Amino acid sequence: MNRLLLLISAAVLQGTPLLYGTVGEILSEKSGNLNLGVEGMMYMGGAFGLGAAFYYEQMAGSNASGIVAVLLALLCSFLAGAFGALLFSFLTITLRANQNVTGLALAIFGTGVGQFVGEYMREQQGTYVAISNGLKGVFQNSPFPAALQELPVVGPLVFGYNIFVYLGILIAVVMALFLNRSRSGLHLRAVGESPATADAAGINVIRYKYLATIIGGGISAIGGMVYIMTIAGSVWNHEGLAGEGWLAVALVIFCLWRPMNAVWGSVLFGALMILYVRLQVPFIPDQLYKILPYVVTVIVLIFTSLRNSKNKQPPASLGEPYFREER
Repeated sequence: MNRLLLLISAAVLQGTPLLYGTVGEILSEKSGNLNLGVEGMMYMGGAFGLGAAFYYEQMAGSNASGIVAVLLALLCSFLAGAFGALLFSFLTITLRANQNVTGLALAIFGTGVGQFVGEYMREQQGTYVAISNGLKGVFQNSPFPAALQELPVVGPLVFGYNIFVYLGILIAVVMALFLNRSRSGLHLRAVGESPATADAAGINVIRYKYLATIIGGGISAIGGMVYIMTIAGSVWNHEGLAGEGWLAVALVIFCLWRPMNAVWGSVLFGALMILYVRLQVPFIPDQLYKILPYVVTVIVLIFTSLRNSKNKQPPASLGEPYFREER
C-alpha cells in the first residue's frame, strides 16, 4: 500500500508540469492554432520564473516573502510564454505563415532563450542558480496543515502536494467551464471549427485566435516554471526540461482536446515517465520505459481515428490559416 501511495504521489507531482502545458495547448488549439512551440515556451517559463524568484530573494534578503516569490515566478513565467505565443500569433494569424514550421521555430527559439537566460544567470553568479531552502519549501511543500497531510491514505493522496497541483486542477476546471458553459467559450470553439462561419456570424475571429493562443502559451510556460521549482529542486538545469513540451503536445491528443481529461491524463503520463525508477525490470532498457507515453498516445489516436466520432476529433480548422477574403 505504501509503495502504491508513493507511486501515485510521484505521478501527480511529475505530471503537474504536463498539466499546465497540456491545458494551455488545448486552449490554443480550440481556436484552430496548432502551436508546436510548447517546449520552447516551457523553457522560457522555467528560466524566467526561476530568475524572478532568485533575484527577488537577492534584493529582499532575509525579508523575502514566499508568497511574493511564488506570485513573481507565476507572473514572469506567464509573460515569457505569452511573449513567445504572441510572436507565433503574429506570424501565423497576421502574416499567415505555416503553423507547423512556425511552431517548430518557436520551440527552437524558446529553448535557446531559456538556456541563454539560465546560463547567463549562472555565469553572473559564478555558481549554480538556486533559491534558499526557506523559499524552496514554499514552492515544494503542501499548503495544508500537517494534521491533514498525516491522515491515513487520504492525507498524502489529497493534501500532500504543492500549491501548483491544486492551481493546475483549478485552471483545468475553469477552462472546461469556459469552453462548455460560456458564450465566449462557444464563440472560441466556433472559431476553431469554422472561422468563416464564425466571422459571418459577427464573431471577431482574429481577436479570439490571438487571445486564446497568447493566454494558452502563458499557461504552458507556467508548467516549465513548475518543473524547475519543484521537480528540478529550484535549481537551473539547462537539460532538465528536455521533452516536457513535446509530451504535453502528445497529451493534448491523448486527452481528446478536453481540459478535464488532462487532469487524469497528466497523472497517467507522469506515472509512465517515472515507471523506470519505481518499477524496474532488469531485461527492459530505460529507453523503452521513456517512450511509453508516446506509444500510448499513438494507440489512442489510432482507435480514435477508427471510431471516427465527431466529438473525439480535433477542431476542424486546426493548423489552417484563415483568409477572410476567401470566405
